[in-house]
Amino acid sequence: MSTVSFMGIEEPPQPAAQRLALWDLGFRPFYLLAALLAALSVPLWALQFSGLLTQPVLRGSAWHAHEMVFGYALAVVIGFLFTAGRNWSGQPTPTGKPLMALAALWLLARLLVLSPWLWASLLLNLAVPWAAAWGLWRALHAAGNKRNYFFVGLLVAMGLASAAVHLGQADVLRLPGLNIGLDLLLFMIAVMAGRVVPMFSNNGVPGMCATRQPQVEKAALGSVLLLLALDLLAVEGAVLAAALLAAALAQGLRLALWQPWKSWRNPLVWVLHLAYAWLPVHLLLRAGATLGWIAPGPATHALTLGVIGLITLGMITRTALGHTGRPLKAGPVEISAYLSMLLAALLRVLFPLLAPASLMLGVQLSAALWSLSFVLYLLRYTPLLMRPRPDGQAG
Repeated sequence: MSTVSFMGIEEPPQPAAQRLALWDLGFRPFYLLAALLAALSVPLWALQFSGLLTQPVLRGSAWHAHEMVFGYALAVVIGFLFTAGRNWSGQPTPTGKPLMALAALWLLARLLVLSPWLWASLLLNLAVPWAAAWGLWRALHAAGNKRNYFFVGLLVAMGLASAAVHLGQADVLRLPGLNIGLDLLLFMIAVMAGRVVPMFSNNGVPGMCATRQPQVEKAALGSVLLLLALDLLAVEGAVLAAALLAAALAQGLRLALWQPWKSWRNPLVWVLHLAYAWLPVHLLLRAGATLGWIAPGPATHALTLGVIGLITLGMITRTALGHTGRPLKAGPVEISAYLSMLLAALLRVLFPLLAPASLMLGVQLSAALWSLSFVLYLLRYTPLLMRPRPDGQAG
């Protein structure tokens, strides 16, 4: 271990239990920041949406959606990519002061979306994913790891999608920034799920035989890219509905090859399968909304709570355990958080479909359960993410 402090002054090494490890690797601060934002902002939005908050804080539903996509989800993505990027490349990703600076930039961006300074908010929300893209690219480029360059491009695109939301709020340019941001997240999830879910499943559940077939993989990823292209072109109607149905079939076939029915013995595995099972549900609901059969809300929340909520919660628990040197085993806290998120998703999707007159109750209950998931995460993982690994390894 280095004996140089953050100020660059030599000092005696501290016992591992006393040293602050928060800035040792990207997942540590960004998982905590993501969980904190998730735990606080969604109940705040639910109070405002239901009229119980007399002084509105978030400026409309677009800003609530913006913070979930470009605040919460982006923080998880940055933490994950900085950590995975170091493994992929064998090169350092931002730690220490550069990581502190990026976390501070992310925090300031969260404050500015609540302010009247729209252009300053645009610039900072553009700067966060672009700065993260630079940090990731440096590691990948140093190792010649071209296979993962596209993640750099996706971070750059996330910044542009966030800027499009701001430009729409300023009535300067009308682009589907939120839809594009969700499509980009969906593609990242589809790529990473294909890489890790079969591996985690086969390693974590004896007798499981999760497999991948090249044709199905191409169809699953290609269908998501097609949706991104159609959203960029603002295509609607029967063409979009047909693409959504084809994507739902491809994702369903992919999931079936992973044998999700065998995953129930390991919560760290079944939460990922359950999250991915929400993906074809989202696509089918969105097809129904595109054809005018149902309202669009259930499809959106099947994606944001069912897919994104569950899979990010599953990943920030599993990777936090693994990279802090703890056993890969979910306990009662993790299982409670997963089930709370699942129930939040079910309520937010089913209430508008089956009991639209009680929508407000569904929103409030779902927000409370979503927040509970992340409060449980913070209680369990804050000490782990602040302390060094017990085995003394870096990370």
